[in-house]
Amino acid sequence: MAGPSVHPIEAPPMMATENANANAMPRHSLKDTQGMPGTLGGFILRSLQFSFALISLSVMASTSDFPSVTAFRYLVAAVSLQCLWSLSLAIADVYAILVKRGFRNSRVSSLFSIGDGITSTLTFSAACASAGITVLIGNDLNDCSQNHCSRFETATAMAFMSWFAASPSFILNFWTLASK
Repeated sequence: MAGPSVHPIEAPPMMATENANANAMPRHSLKDTQGMPGTLGGFILRSLQFSFALISLSVMASTSDFPSVTAFRYLVAAVSLQCLWSLSLAIADVYAILVKRGFRNSRVSSLFSIGDGITSTLTFSAACASAGITVLIGNDLNDCSQNHCSRFETATAMAFMSWFAASPSFILNFWTLASK
């Protein structure tokens, strides 16, 4: 076998003016992107995820007939998991912000990415299933007089909003993981 086809080369030395300009201009790095774990943007996304999931959970749990439909029980389980996950990572984000440190460990990034992927997928699928049942009850069966259609719609909408806030977190965590 002949040797490697790509060989490292040395960069030419920088001139004094180039070196001064390079130090004066701040470079944008992946660790500075807002929305990633340990940033203020990440904390805001986690807070939104938690808030929307908690509202969805509270509204759905306030109805007496949600346990009669499997999709609604699934929604309650999914947003409960989303609440726990988002709250725990929001607390971790607050800690990282207070100590001015980020999450740069690849194991932590992979845990965040996998957890965000699982919880956002569960929340999205539960919201879709609940939306389907809500449409069935409201439009097809015309049975909103006996059910809490407006509460079901509100809980489903809040679950979608929680998923919408979780998606950037998953994408940014996956980006962090893939860039290492």
